[in-house]
Amino acid sequence: MSGKDRQKQLAREHYERQTQRRIDREAKAKRNAIIGTSVATVVVIGGVIAATTLFGGNDSSATATPAASSSPAASPAETSTAAKPTAFDPASGTCGYAPDTGGAPAKNVGTPPAKVDTTPKTMTLKTNQGDIVIAVSAKKTPCTVNSFAFLAEKGYFDGSKCHRLGSDQFPVLQCGDPLAKADGKNQTDGQGGPGYRFVNENLEGAKYTRGVVAMANSGPDTNGSQFFIVYGNAPLQPDYTPFGTVTKGMEIIDKVNKGGVITPGSDGTGAPKETVEIKNVTMSSKS
Repeated sequence: MSGKDRQKQLAREHYERQTQRRIDREAKAKRNAIIGTSVATVVVIGGVIAATTLFGGNDSSATATPAASSSPAASPAETSTAAKPTAFDPASGTCGYAPDTGGAPAKNVGTPPAKVDTTPKTMTLKTNQGDIVIAVSAKKTPCTVNSFAFLAEKGYFDGSKCHRLGSDQFPVLQCGDPLAKADGKNQTDGQGGPGYRFVNENLEGAKYTRGVVAMANSGPDTNGSQFFIVYGNAPLQPDYTPFGTVTKGMEIIDKVNKGGVITPGSDGTGAPKETVEIKNVTMSSKS
């Protein structure tokens, strides 16, 4: 190889390294927005204020996004060439799940079957704090419920910990990252998923009131396995698929909330002091 060729090779390798570092930085920044960086409008006495809370990851250095950024950050998996998930097709009774190519940490257990069972269901989270029972709507959120039924059968959630407790402004407990340590130290908490993604559902008129269970995401149609349980009234935009309602066990969430967080971030959220470990999840037909 001539000296000139060697210089060209070194220049090309340098450019490739710079490009990869930039891609890695952008992907990391976007992955940190699991419940999104959307602006939530909070109604208070005397006026209306705009507030943004970063619920993705347990980074105590997380900062609020300026009010002008009213849209969630796009998922790193959302590219023009990547396969996109598809909504439920009533004619065939199927949902389309797509690989998550964004590079987020994953616990891969396969992909849910395309064929969906839309009969009413009950999902039970068996935790170290007691059972949390959720009535889920397979009719309104078929792709979501089908995914949870699949993951539950695979033991995906077994031993996982709820990694994020909200604040008075954003009263939610976030769970579903099977890789989260929930110790207030792990910077990748809130980034884990199942290696696939699926569409948003049931967003029209969505409200996040006490007892509602909804999907966390990092943008449109980037749902994976993370979800949150609302223990107050969360002033979130209708961007997160509400797929169920707690029918038993809200006192557990209240107890966890009362315990507070280990290390509050700038938004007041963090890993809960009262550990919530999901022993297993079961999905059964509603009686």
